[in-house]
Amino acid sequence: MYPDVSFVVSLAMIASGLWLLAWSANRFVDGSAALSRKFGVPPFIIGMVVIGFGTSAPEMAVSALSAASGHSDLSLGNAYGSNIYNIAVILGVVALIRPISTNTFTVLSSSALLVGVSLFSGFLVRCGGVFSRLDAFLSLAAFAVLLPISCHLERKNGGTQQDDAEMAPVKHPLAWTVLGLVLLVGSSHFLVWGAVDIARALGVSELMVGLTVVAAGTSLPELASAIASARKGQNDFVMGNIVGSNFFNTLAVVGVSGLVRPFSCVGGYVLSRDLWVMAALSATLALFGCSFRRQCAVGKIGRVKGCVWILAFVAYSVLLFIHECR
Repeated sequence: MYPDVSFVVSLAMIASGLWLLAWSANRFVDGSAALSRKFGVPPFIIGMVVIGFGTSAPEMAVSALSAASGHSDLSLGNAYGSNIYNIAVILGVVALIRPISTNTFTVLSSSALLVGVSLFSGFLVRCGGVFSRLDAFLSLAAFAVLLPISCHLERKNGGTQQDDAEMAPVKHPLAWTVLGLVLLVGSSHFLVWGAVDIARALGVSELMVGLTVVAAGTSLPELASAIASARKGQNDFVMGNIVGSNFFNTLAVVGVSGLVRPFSCVGGYVLSRDLWVMAALSATLALFGCSFRRQCAVGKIGRVKGCVWILAFVAYSVLLFIHECR
């Protein structure tokens, strides 16, 4: 008996998506590193602005479309859930592959920034039970004000030594960066489409597909670029990627979604559970990444801390399942 044609096509989409994801992630990181060297911009800022914001395009698209169709819980859940996944899974996996060297100032300021914007976003959503267009404007205004301040402080005080020995020479860094980003996002969609089709063919419920394949799928660009950065010794790219993505998701993605259509009657779990998990994980950036030895500005996030993050995500996933089954 021959396999169904659509099943074979789905497998082909997954295989080609995986290959293209790995290839484009390497080209994207190589191009970004070359841009950093060419223009003298600290790698963390390139990681935060170019990699972090660029790889958050799927979250922006999903949240904006969800808001337009009146699904505010899905819009907020996608943004907050991606932030939780970025720290607990992506940084956890990267730390298992290769311990991450960190700059104490960078992780302290980044942790404070992410905790602050998490609480600010939660306050705007919770206040009055409606996320109005004024709230959306305030969220976007905070993003516009905090971004240049963060970049200025990082340029003055941050940065860790990068290992350029594993970086491939790049003749046209801007072109490779843009091409790598486009293919990175596109290949993640190939993977998601193929995985969703196979899950449906196997009889898996759409709810479970949404909670697993789609939720993780929007963070595939961050995961691929973070792993590629870690393998090449670009520690600041890894941290900048996660900080930039979470910063963008919390203020810009939620803000744009609110402009598209104001939120009302936001579900309790998003605010009582996901918001606080997101803020707590943001705080662990400082706890795990800082060096507490005197006059030592460089810390390390090793495999033990990576395991703690991954176990935290497993516990969070169990809690999600329990709440969904009630």
